[in-house]
Amino acid sequence: MVARAYTVAFEGVEARLVEVQCSVSAGLPAFSIVGLPDKAVSEARDRLRAALVAMGVALPSRRITVNLSPADVPKEGSHFDLPIAVALLAALDVIPRDAAEGTVALGELSLDGRLVPVVGALPAAMAAAEADRALLCPRACGAEAAWVGGTQVLAAPDLTSVVRHFTGQAPLAPAEPGEVTHGAAFRDLSDVKGQERAKRALEIAAAGRHHMLMVGAPGSGKSMLAARMPGILPPLAPTEALETSMIHSLAGLLDEGGISRLRPFREPHHTASMAAIVGGGRGAKPGEISLAHNGVLFMDEFPEFPRAVLETLRQPIETGEVVVARANAHMRYPCRFLLVAAANPCKCGYLADPARACARVPQCGEDYLGRISGPLMDRFDLRVEVPPVAYADLDLPASGDPSATVADRVAAARARQTARFSGRESVRVNAEAEGALLEEVATPETEGRTLLATVAERFGLSARGYHRILRVARTIADLDGAETVGRAHVAEAVSFRLSVGDT
Repeated sequence: MVARAYTVAFEGVEARLVEVQCSVSAGLPAFSIVGLPDKAVSEARDRLRAALVAMGVALPSRRITVNLSPADVPKEGSHFDLPIAVALLAALDVIPRDAAEGTVALGELSLDGRLVPVVGALPAAMAAAEADRALLCPRACGAEAAWVGGTQVLAAPDLTSVVRHFTGQAPLAPAEPGEVTHGAAFRDLSDVKGQERAKRALEIAAAGRHHMLMVGAPGSGKSMLAARMPGILPPLAPTEALETSMIHSLAGLLDEGGISRLRPFREPHHTASMAAIVGGGRGAKPGEISLAHNGVLFMDEFPEFPRAVLETLRQPIETGEVVVARANAHMRYPCRFLLVAAANPCKCGYLADPARACARVPQCGEDYLGRISGPLMDRFDLRVEVPPVAYADLDLPASGDPSATVADRVAAARARQTARFSGRESVRVNAEAEGALLEEVATPETEGRTLLATVAERFGLSARGYHRILRVARTIADLDGAETVGRAHVAEAVSFRLSVGDT
């Protein structure tokens, strides 16, 4: 008779239910695993055999066959150890078969029977809830998986505890959701001397999730400003935290016993490959743009990134999702991130300083920033020139509002957007409004429309640029607490749009 247990196979951020069938039959002693397993899954039989010996359980001298169904779906990862063990123990009548069938399990076995944490516990809990089954996982994954709330999560320290639970000797208590608290203080905006215009742009970008490009000489404070972005962003809402944590769970980044409400801040190096930024590689794993979902992606030395990588960003910026297509995988990942890019004005970095600039000025600046294509540049809502700070200014007292004050204004603006877009699942912030919705919420007053029409005609704004100015103006109005978009809001949005380049 065949015993059954359940586990999952990961397809992007989704977890697909897999039935683990185990048959113990007469014949030459053997232990085989079929159903398109990879090397890690095939090695499960050796880890399982050693773990059972450590428990004092000897495998019978019979033929053991484990099938992972559906058999045409690739099975990857060491998390198949525990469900195979549960199905085998049920087939040997060590644990009740009906209890094994009502459980979705995942976890890696060590040779002494301990359960090692694995990636993907959060998506697995979602799949278990949809299938109306309990989730069995290693203890270290329990706090993460319990966030789903729609299913019972049993977190066991070892295989012996699993057996004692199923046999009723020592039932496992349901796991409680855990949240990671970060005691480290954020870097404060008031530490930055000068750069008031860049600080204002940072606030607008945080309030409406508008993409931002900073151009300035080396040492002018671009990276310093970007590093202070997490301190002014509001914490993740519960829905956003669950979305982001599912991606981080697949990437193995939830290793602190729970999920975090902090917005992710990713800063890949400019030597990163396309697979690292966009996603791909073995198993088509999520890339940096997906790991920055609902957070910030900071790309320093923006023109130094490979041209192919930069051009690949164009579609994810617009759609909020990326499709990683490979010969053996086709994965879709969400990637609604806030892009903050920083660049020098030219190769040497001192275009505006006659005493330090190279002999190719101004051609070197045009060539260097020309690495950023027009269509990609068009996707930046805010473009800010960051001038160098004079040495004498460094002795001046701190200026501008601290991060806590700015964060309060940003949170208030986000709250207005949440109320405005309530009932619309695909729109949460102004940067995501489009079409008739954008016209409804961001159409300026008469004077603002006149100004915007003049700017569009004089500078030849593209339709995308026109709509992005409307979105930024709506965010500036939200920061001011205004119900309608006025001429001053449009004027400020236009000034940021035309800071670097002409359109």
